[in-house]
Amino acid sequence: MDFARPASEAALNELADRLRERNFEVVIVSTAAEARAAVLERLPDGAMVHSGKSKTLEDIGVFKELMESDRYDFLRKRTASMDRKTQGREIAKLGATPDYMLGSVQAVTEAGQMVVASASGSQMGPYSSGAANLILVVGSQKIVPDLDMALRRITEHVMPYEDARLREQMRHHPAPNANERPHSTTTTATPPIGMAMRVHFVASTADLHLHTAAATTTPMPATAIAP
Repeated sequence: MDFARPASEAALNELADRLRERNFEVVIVSTAAEARAAVLERLPDGAMVHSGKSKTLEDIGVFKELMESDRYDFLRKRTASMDRKTQGREIAKLGATPDYMLGSVQAVTEAGQMVVASASGSQMGPYSSGAANLILVVGSQKIVPDLDMALRRITEHVMPYEDARLREQMRHHPAPNANERPHSTTTTATPPIGMAMRVHFVASTADLHLHTAAATTTPMPATAIAP
């Protein structure tokens, strides 16, 4: 299976239907600009916002907007000035329960099961229950038939790519254990119907490298925006 090939429009629409059955509001977009707009319009001024380290968010310009804008209380900006030795517990608590958590997943099955791989596992808590709102931006190339194929996508496609990217970063900014291969934590999630957390899911038909996709999960009847 070509894990880099975008899914067909039919497959994307079928997945959207499965997610809507689980109270997701699904927004399908075609460009990085549309994905960026779909995310930012869901963030109210003054909201406490956190994000995982996501190339998807970087590619669509959301991470840059959050770092440069004063509209939001972006936790990565706030914790950057905190002392991890003396305020480490406070930093962990802030990241665990933000108003809005932004991120992506490494694979999503045709049935709507999301699979996440993480080097530290820090985003698992806010993804699953800690955040009041979760916004996921997911490219259509991440759609796979089932969980077995989702795990294959992570081990055969995602991990080699992320390993090479991390090693390149470490080549320019060496760490004491630069030769140690980072570990990863993988989890799957199928959000339950009637969940208290408000989840937004963005999905896209755009180019692979843009990873543009948007969707929303809510405990209320879902709405959808399509191109």
